Amino acid sequence: MKYILLFITSFAFAQQTQFVDFKTVSGQLKFNTSEKLVSGSVEYQFEVLQPVDTIKVDAKNMDFTNVAINEKEVVFINTGKQLQIGYHFQKGKNQLTFEYKVKPKQALYFVDIENSEVQIWTQGQGRYTSNWFPSFDDVKEKVVFNLGITYDKNYEVVSNGILQEKTENNNQFIWQYKMQNPMSSYLLMLAIGKFDKKEFKSKSKIPLEYYLEPKDTNRFEPTYRYSKRVFDFLEKEIGVKYPWKIYRQIPVRDFLYAGMENTTTTLFATRYVVDSIGFEDRNYTNVDAHELAHHWFGDLITAESSTHHWLQEGFATYYAALAEREIFGDDYFYSKLYDTAQQLKFASRTDSIPVLNAKASSLTFYEKGAWALFVLHESIGDRAFKKAIKSYLNKYSYQTVNTQNFFEEIKKVSDFDLKKFQKTWLETTAFDTATANALLSKNKTIQERLEVDKLKKTPLTEKQDYFLKILNSDSYQSVKASVVDQIEPEKYQAKKILLIAALKTNNSKVRQAVAQNLSSIPEDFRINYETLLDDKSYQTKEIALYFLWNNFPENRSSYLDKSKKWIGFNDYNLRTLWLSLALSTTNYSDNHEALISELITFSSAKYEASTRQNALEKLIAFKIINDQVLSNLVQATTHHMWQFSKFGRDTIRLLLKNPEMHTSFNRILPNLNPDEQFQLDRLLKE
Repeated sequence: MKYILLFITSFAFAQQTQFVDFKTVSGQLKFNTSEKLVSGSVEYQFEVLQPVDTIKVDAKNMDFTNVAINEKEVVFINTGKQLQIGYHFQKGKNQLTFEYKVKPKQALYFVDIENSEVQIWTQGQGRYTSNWFPSFDDVKEKVVFNLGITYDKNYEVVSNGILQEKTENNNQFIWQYKMQNPMSSYLLMLAIGKFDKKEFKSKSKIPLEYYLEPKDTNRFEPTYRYSKRVFDFLEKEIGVKYPWKIYRQIPVRDFLYAGMENTTTTLFATRYVVDSIGFEDRNYTNVDAHELAHHWFGDLITAESSTHHWLQEGFATYYAALAEREIFGDDYFYSKLYDTAQQLKFASRTDSIPVLNAKASSLTFYEKGAWALFVLHESIGDRAFKKAIKSYLNKYSYQTVNTQNFFEEIKKVSDFDLKKFQKTWLETTAFDTATANALLSKNKTIQERLEVDKLKKTPLTEKQDYFLKILNSDSYQSVKASVVDQIEPEKYQAKKILLIAALKTNNSKVRQAVAQNLSSIPEDFRINYETLLDDKSYQTKEIALYFLWNNFPENRSSYLDKSKKWIGFNDYNLRTLWLSLALSTTNYSDNHEALISELITFSSAKYEASTRQNALEKLIAFKIINDQVLSNLVQATTHHMWQFSKFGRDTIRLLLKNPEMHTSFNRILPNLNPDEQFQLDRLLKE
């Protein structure tokens, strides 16, 4: 009988949204940070649309108590993946209540930071909110979420929606958040940490809240330089009022992605928290615009399945490009489109999966999806495109959509051949270079870029004068940088005059191209190259410092003296480089132990994964390896960021090719925690 019940349940699950409509949920949550435990009481209001004998809520590895329907306790099944309730459900409104506990394996993360403090944050998309809150993996089930969170009163607590009230209870605050409209469960969020915030209002009077850690408040202006402008632009460009009651942005430590568009509250990676110099290399503008655009394309209307994922990522990428066009100009916009066209053209040689396929790559979903929209926008005209977008959003608000839903709105405003468009841009992997170049060539910068590209196989003697003319002109930076990139394989003496001209542009991107493309620096170019150390770019400084140190051993001390107080980005890229170079320079420092200790500290859990990896790479490259370095490397293998844990495993595998390292790793094994021991033991046995 139990076997039959499970069969019926799984059958019902596949069609649950046809039988049951979950309307609202209220959750009251508490967190035990030492045990990494989430506990709470939950109340769902739902309507039975057709009689059904089972309902289910996705819930991974959770424990449940006091499960009740309409205040009467019921028998339930906890499969480890779902809470399943067998009951003779008839048409009408119902209430489901329960209490639960869980130690989430993913989707909610406890990140320890200095001074015994912590950040707690979530990532639902691709990880499933049902790992930390009983909810719905099916995006079609949209619910109005209202979370209450009890936590230490010294911390800020943020969830979706408006903060309805905040009450004190002993040394804790109870933060009560309320949403008014439904959303898919993957958009549920919370963030807990010590943050400062600044508040603004958009032109349409939407409250805007921008958060930073207290240590980063002097980086507020460059980090959020264009945030309000992006908001006002997108609301006007899309033509539909921002569909939620508030918008917040919060950088969190060791975030899994660049950003995530949780409804009303975008979380983003701290790598985009920058000062004015860092802004030149990695500003937040594009990610900011991308995640905000998702609040229409993804949060308001959601792709019904992964096959139609471009309706979210392609749209967010395209509208982010339009926002950057508004801020940085046409040349910037067309140059980025040109670059992604080159990427797509190259990828199409091996990538056999088109846009309309659940297994398409990120490059395809994001960039080819954006290119498809650019082509469509240009083909039907701005007025028709905006009219269709507005109709599409209004018609399908708070629902799921597919590509044909979008096309139906296009058909109402244009007789554009959508069948051919779909086949060319969404169903084949080949990139339509001819159409792309025709559209790009409307821009003078791209006309120049195409001319430069045509000369790739032309001898330098025949194109040098033309290249010199470009470098000395007011041509856009991407054209000049492409000249520097093209002459990279040429012999130094033949290209020297062009390199000098490139440096004299005083453009940071063009000068950075010189830094990157001249790893072997001739003596008669040394003084010219040394000027790169003064550029207002942490990336350029890092490249130039290393190449100069490597090329001119006799000048190493002077380079190190000049750069000894450099820090760089918030991942300490310049400081970790300086430490590794100082330790590798004979007779430079009389306090090697202090420098080694500082570099090893950067590789420890006190810092974010990017800083730790930076330090570990340098420690290992410069052969500064002791038991603490190896322990920190093993610790990396247990990190929640897959890129960092993979780096840890791959590096250990590389080191284990040396038999002496086997002995060293076996020596530290007993001193590791159980998770670390498991990872290292597995690697030692490979």
